[in-house]
Amino acid sequence: MKVYVSADMEGITGVVDAEDVQPPGRDYERSRVLMTEDVNAAVRGAYAAGATEVLVNDAHGPMRNLLPDLLDPRALLIKGRPKPMGMMEGLTPEYDAAICIGFHARAGVLGVLSHSFMGHEIEDIWLDDQPTGEIGLLHAAAAAHGVPVALLTGDDTACDEMKAWDPTVATVPVKYAKDRFAAQLVPIAEAREAIESTTTESLRTRTHRDPRPGLHTLAVRWQSASVATHLTAIPGVTRRDDRTVTLEADMLQLYRLFNLFLRVCSSVTSNPPYC
Repeated sequence: MKVYVSADMEGITGVVDAEDVQPPGRDYERSRVLMTEDVNAAVRGAYAAGATEVLVNDAHGPMRNLLPDLLDPRALLIKGRPKPMGMMEGLTPEYDAAICIGFHARAGVLGVLSHSFMGHEIEDIWLDDQPTGEIGLLHAAAAAHGVPVALLTGDDTACDEMKAWDPTVATVPVKYAKDRFAAQLVPIAEAREAIESTTTESLRTRTHRDPRPGLHTLAVRWQSASVATHLTAIPGVTRRDDRTVTLEADMLQLYRLFNLFLRVCSSVTSNPPYC
């Protein structure tokens, strides 16, 4: 059994603030250890379930957050950016299951460090007219490969968001949102034990899924009309209004082109996230 892990940071055990997840934040280095240990709990759980390979993709921000010297040596690691498929780089139909560690709720939802990919630069995303964020897009792209998402960890709001997309996905809330930068934390030892045991259980009970081909429509509303204007230079991208662009394609192409959207946005804006 081959298991794929996409690791974000905002939903990691003990993390609540931008200072925790953005270098050179005062607690960022400590949060790198917390992130690595949450991932290690999932790796242990995967191997307990019979995994023969676990590939971990560092999917947060600079994508250089996980500490290789502290990572379970059985895990393979994709580190750094840019990556054509961003948060799901390395996922192929060869994998039997995907796991999302440390994920957060979409923009506009009251969850810990909630946003969609780029802080306030992205106001809303819709996939086939359904509001979505990082969770929904990764789930849909994994489904296009035929790879089931077995588990997601994060705050309770992120867990609820995943359940709304797919109630069969197991979730582990490691904190309970009190506001966007405040949470009631699950004790670290308890959270990691839950990640490990739930990973094992979810992989043992996973169900096979066939790939889901077909066209989908992605719409993104940006804070800046300038971003929308630049994106219309990409073939197939149209503008719904001054700040909203749309694109129709198969899901994997949509995901890859969306990562190109992010690079265009970075080049024409300079605002940091979480403002």
